[in-house]
Amino acid sequence: MIYSPILLFKPYNMDLENKIEALLFYRAEPASIKKLAELLQEKEDAIESAVNSLAERRKESGLILMRKEKEILLATHPEMSETLKEIAKEEASGALTRVSIETLSIVLYMGPISKPQIDYIRGVNSHFILRHLLVRGLVEKIPHPQDGRTFLYKTTFDLLSYLGVPKQEELPAFFEFKEKLSKIESKQKEENAGGE
Repeated sequence: MIYSPILLFKPYNMDLENKIEALLFYRAEPASIKKLAELLQEKEDAIESAVNSLAERRKESGLILMRKEKEILLATHPEMSETLKEIAKEEASGALTRVSIETLSIVLYMGPISKPQIDYIRGVNSHFILRHLLVRGLVEKIPHPQDGRTFLYKTTFDLLSYLGVPKQEELPAFFEFKEKLSKIESKQKEENAGGE
C-alpha cells in the first residue's frame, strides 16, 4: 500500500500563541495588539494574554518577543547580536544574489514603491531582501505620503552613482520596463478592488 506524504502528518490544532508567533514571523515587522486581534479574529484581551504567555515562553530561545507600547515584534535574542553583526558584514560585502538583484530592479524601475507592491510583483515576501539592500545602502525607506504607518522604498544616490546613471529615467529601457511593471501593479489594484 502506498501512502501519500500528506497523510502521514497529523492535523495540528494550533493555539492562539502559536498563531501569533507564526503571524509575527510571516510579517517580519511590528504588529499592534489591535491588528493581531483583527487578523486572527479574536478579542484584544485574548491576544494580550496570549502575547504575555508567548513572551515568557520565548525568553529561553533564539527568538524573543519585543514590545513597545501596544506593538509587538518577533526578534532575534540579544545574545546573538555579535554573531549576526558578523554575518551582516559578510553579506554587505559579498555579491548580490539573484533575488536581491530582482528586488533591486523593481525598486530601480518602480521606486518609490511599497513593500506590498514589491511582494506582489515578486510573488513572495521581500522583507529580508529589502533589509539586506537597506544595510548595503542600495535602497532607502521614506515615509509613505498617503499612509504615515508605512514606508516606500527608493534607490539611493550611491546606487545611481555606482551604476553611472545621473537619474532613474536614464536606466536602460527604463520606460519599457516601467510600463511592464505598472501593468502588474494595475492588475494587483484590480484584484484588490474585486475582492472588496
